[in-house]
Amino acid sequence: MSAPADSRPGRGRRVILWRHGQTAWNVERRFQGTTDVDLTEAGLAQARRAARLLASLEPAAIVASDLKRAALTAAELSVLTGLEVTHEEGLRETYAGVWQGLTHEEIIARHGEEYAAWKRGEPVRRGGGELETEVADRAAPVVLRHAEKLPDDGTLVVVSHGGTIRTTIGRLLGLEAHHWESLGGLSNCCWSVLGEGARGWRLLEHNAGTLPEPVLGDDD
Repeated sequence: MSAPADSRPGRGRRVILWRHGQTAWNVERRFQGTTDVDLTEAGLAQARRAARLLASLEPAAIVASDLKRAALTAAELSVLTGLEVTHEEGLRETYAGVWQGLTHEEIIARHGEEYAAWKRGEPVRRGGGELETEVADRAAPVVLRHAEKLPDDGTLVVVSHGGTIRTTIGRLLGLEAHHWESLGGLSNCCWSVLGEGARGWRLLEHNAGTLPEPVLGDDD
């Protein structure tokens, strides 16, 4: 006797984790964290271009961070698909305390040892803020909760931030935290795709959506 459809180990669902468009702080290489920075005109153009591609995948649902740069990016896909965006505080970027607003050069000059430890993959509260594992603790359940509502073979678009997306992918793939850095950063308005198989989530695409561009963000 076969199991009910909703209890099968693999239902063919997909999760697209889409990073927001460019902000002025991205261009200035200024650490954003949870600071609510707006998109640039270039960032809005990136969102519109990417939204046309993602709309062709016929997503069933859109969920986004409530920070403006993610919410405005998600809005472009909402316009094309007619889907309402659900905003979730749990999808915000990593809170980075006193690092927020500083350029990478300023962080290295003022907090060099802490920065180096982070780059080595050690658990660091950057600027006195969140650990990467704590970001995964709040973001991954949000993604899973919304993915669970999908129909079989349905697609969820999650609009979030580079660091949060990296930690969420690492958690959903079951990677140990010190391996998360091996997932390269996402360029503005690029995305990664997770597909559901019989043994859990698999990474199908990473940093997709455009020709290679520099990664300008908190996790580069």
